[in-house]
Amino acid sequence: QVQVAESGGGSVQAGGSLRLSCVLSSGYTYNSNCIGWFRQVPGKEREGLAALLVGGDNPYYSDSVRGRFTISEDNAKRTMYLQMNSLSPEDTGMYYCAADFVDTFCSSWMRRARGDYGWWGQGTQVTVSF
Repeated sequence: QVQVAESGGGSVQAGGSLRLSCVLSSGYTYNSNCIGWFRQVPGKEREGLAALLVGGDNPYYSDSVRGRFTISEDNAKRTMYLQMNSLSPEDTGMYYCAADFVDTFCSSWMRRARGDYGWWGQGTQVTVSF
């Protein structure tokens, strides 16, 4: 089992930046092979934003955030980050970090995961205003 906990959400004006953090419990490198960030807006399906193979260096991004968001992992700190730049009001939502052990590519997991499987945090709210 992997426990995850997000932090770093808040309110920011359009064009600003935020960095989200996700602390993963010890042993996550043994119990998961994909980690990532997801976003949910009320009334919409949870959307995969960025994913990373645990210990890897080839991140995957959704079209909506590619070029603006950066996912990274600090294995020593058991922490995953999401650096978000050039934020727009469309980025407003609840942000979740997640980990899972899957038998597919992490990019596929990112596109399909909706919260039914794997380990998910409680979410951190990001609000971007004009």
